[in-house]
Amino acid sequence: MHVSYSHYIELLYYNLLYKNNKKINFSFEFFPPKNNKMESCLWNSINQLTSFKPKFFSVTYGANSGEKHKTSETVYSIMKKTGINTAAHLTCIDSNKNELINIAKNYWKNGVNHIIALRGDSFDINSKPRMHAIDLVYLLKEVADFDISVAGYPEVHPEANNSQYDLVNLKNKVQAGANRVITQFFFDTSAYLRFRDRCAKIGINVEIIPGILPIYNFNQIKKFASTTNVKIPLWAHKIFGSLENNPDVNKILSAHIVINMISVLCSEGIQNFHFYTLNKSEIIYPICHLLKSNTI
Repeated sequence: MHVSYSHYIELLYYNLLYKNNKKINFSFEFFPPKNNKMESCLWNSINQLTSFKPKFFSVTYGANSGEKHKTSETVYSIMKKTGINTAAHLTCIDSNKNELINIAKNYWKNGVNHIIALRGDSFDINSKPRMHAIDLVYLLKEVADFDISVAGYPEVHPEANNSQYDLVNLKNKVQAGANRVITQFFFDTSAYLRFRDRCAKIGINVEIIPGILPIYNFNQIKKFASTTNVKIPLWAHKIFGSLENNPDVNKILSAHIVINMISVLCSEGIQNFHFYTLNKSEIIYPICHLLKSNTI
């Protein structure tokens, strides 16, 4: 008997249905489109995901692309068309203080009060950053009372000397004025839970929102993981390694993994989840629909 993708997700959902009865909230990250086809894909995803009344949307910032203005244009457009609070990513890797102040002032003037403050990555691996995320947090708070999110790394930032150094750096960002932490994507829920507990132990008292990245393309995920210190479990290699030409099965298995992750995290008291959408919604939409249908 053939089981459709949506039917299969519904079957998976029953595992969650009887374990958790909490209100679950979502936020969704997008990136600025580079052409008309990508813009159509973006807005299709936004229009679908808006129905879940997300906590916020966010738009990434391509600091090295020469297209910084596209982030603000996309943020303003999403806010205007959806009415959803939209956060602007901002990096300081290749900008000076005056440039960042002007960007921040323009955001505040135009009603954007949520910034995701990041150092950013440089194409020149030999260059030493002039500013770090903590400096950007301080700068933003000097401009206005921004709502600031910062990044956290359950499996340790790839440039950190060790896990304790990484944790202290995160605490400093929070003490500088960050309101919440959004984690790098992960597949090992125990890694996130250990990270959350270590944050609490060291005195980081803001919310640690788990970042969720569905596996749309396993080769792409491997590239992301190689630069972010994310560990891909052996079972993922076994499951997805031979599915390049079978996207329907890939979707089903990816949905299964995300639902199981959310089930575990909900049982540990987590209620807010941040999805890295890659401007796609075909896996995320049915998952969120099923979760919301039982928790509103």
